[in-house]
Amino acid sequence: MSGLTSIIIPTFNGLHLLRTCVEHIRAHTSVPYEIIVVDNGSRDGTAAYCIREKLTLVSLPDNAGFPVACNRGLRIASGDNLLLLNNDCFASPRWLSYMLDALYSREDIGIVGPVTNYASGIQQVKVGYSDLAGFIREAESWNVPDPAKWREVHRIVGLCYLFKRTVMERIGLLDEMYSPGHYEDDDYCYRARLAGFKLLVAGNVLVHHEGSASFRNRYPGGFQELVERNRRRFVDKWKVDPLQFIEERGDAS
Repeated sequence: MSGLTSIIIPTFNGLHLLRTCVEHIRAHTSVPYEIIVVDNGSRDGTAAYCIREKLTLVSLPDNAGFPVACNRGLRIASGDNLLLLNNDCFASPRWLSYMLDALYSREDIGIVGPVTNYASGIQQVKVGYSDLAGFIREAESWNVPDPAKWREVHRIVGLCYLFKRTVMERIGLLDEMYSPGHYEDDDYCYRARLAGFKLLVAGNVLVHHEGSASFRNRYPGGFQELVERNRRRFVDKWKVDPLQFIEERGDAS
């Protein structure tokens, strides 16, 4: 395991989620970390909250979208490990320690993600809780040291996306062509794999995900159109359909 982890949280008018996100990180993280909040032009008091809580804040004048916000955070991050975290994704006991164990289990592992209640593909698992207190109780028994639950995959969903700085040094930042968001994570996974990195789902780490809260807020009528547009952009760029990765449920070949 190595050094500091920079946790980068893009947010847009999601202070109610961001508060919970930060509280969970602080309550359940025992390894060195910094929090960088990239505020996409919120008008809900997010900036004042970040200053009050002494969080590193990047304040953008308008909503530039998820990939742009992530890249702004990545540019100022000082960690050996970089973690892109949705503002509606809530940490659990020992979450980061065990994800780092998976990340540093082999030299060629580049990106690691947890399992969760809400995601596409193999990272979604069946859970039994109905509130956040129940989530923490369930995660307490779920999050145990168990490399047998690590699984090599083709894609990691960007909701909680941990990677080594060496990955960014090799392949660069997220492709902002996908702004405001969707498929930038698939694109990054594809580039990482082309560069020789492997991807792992840490099945021994459960995090909670509220689920596309910001996107559905901003694009209530056009959410599916946005997803389809970016899928076409991925296909045009790589001549590969990213849906293949989802249909195979993340299994590595």
